[in-house]
Amino acid sequence: MPVDPYILLLLGTVGLAALLPARGAGADVASGASTAAIAFLFFLYGARLSTREAMDGLRHWRLHVTVLACTFVVFPLLGLASRGLVPVFLTNPLYQGLLFLTLVPSTIQSSIAFTSIARGNVPAAICAGSFSSLVGIVATPLLAAALLGGDGGGFSADSLVEIVLQLLVPFVAGQVLRRWIGGFVTRHKKVLGLVDRGSILLVVYTAFSEGMVEGVWHQVSPVRLAGLLAVEAVLLAVMLLLTWYGAKALRFDRADRVAIQFAGSKKSLAAGLPMASVLFGAQASLAVLPLMLFHQMQLMVCAVIAKRRSHDAQADPDVGPAVPVRATAGTGGR
Repeated sequence: MPVDPYILLLLGTVGLAALLPARGAGADVASGASTAAIAFLFFLYGARLSTREAMDGLRHWRLHVTVLACTFVVFPLLGLASRGLVPVFLTNPLYQGLLFLTLVPSTIQSSIAFTSIARGNVPAAICAGSFSSLVGIVATPLLAAALLGGDGGGFSADSLVEIVLQLLVPFVAGQVLRRWIGGFVTRHKKVLGLVDRGSILLVVYTAFSEGMVEGVWHQVSPVRLAGLLAVEAVLLAVMLLLTWYGAKALRFDRADRVAIQFAGSKKSLAAGLPMASVLFGAQASLAVLPLMLFHQMQLMVCAVIAKRRSHDAQADPDVGPAVPVRATAGTGGR
């Protein structure tokens, strides 16, 4: 039952924003730095994604379509269904944050790590997570425009342009320049990993500072927070069951089912936080709260499931050994 150290850093950043929120000129500086950090973050995402690996993964298209359908169709439908829980379990702002959670892409590194532990199809998990992140750069803002609209954080045509300039353009630039900088990015991935995590912390500080100044945290009570946790627990349980037994009904083998379950039931904190800061503005602190809670919950639950799947695999002589990977569960949700 791991507690992601990065979550502790995020909570510390939230605490700092609560005690010392950026105001006035400091808020302008933090906002500008956050915008630059988001662009650099997605530039690194583009530089890291191997086009060759992505093309090779197309051969297993049924698996990737299944994961994408879970991420961008089934999850949003469940998010829309949770509208009926307002106002009994959720306030409208928390519902908007929960719905946004269902729109963001899947993780990459933690999906790979759990798939490896459970002795699943690791190459498929790599490609599925990469495809989900790539599709999410376009799909998430478009789904937000369609499902959140003007009521959910002020999404507009200007927001779409901002998403394109801050996320898609840097990502494409990273892909274009990967030919020349890919080796550098690979050699210094640990240092750059610290850079992109630091960028996310800056985004969180800026968003929660704006939320403190606007007084949005007065809208959350302990009872509402408990209700949100209960709803997210049910959401995660439903997706874990659907991905496992749905993949079985579609006649995927065990290794593929493991990859589908871990890639199709999880959401990326690293991709969702920057998008929320663009889409929600001062309301971003409430919008990302459900995503932060879901991120930790999925790590804890999937760690237990992966370990159990590993024990099951050890009793099956037809299942090969686990594929070692460098990724760990606590990687900031990519």
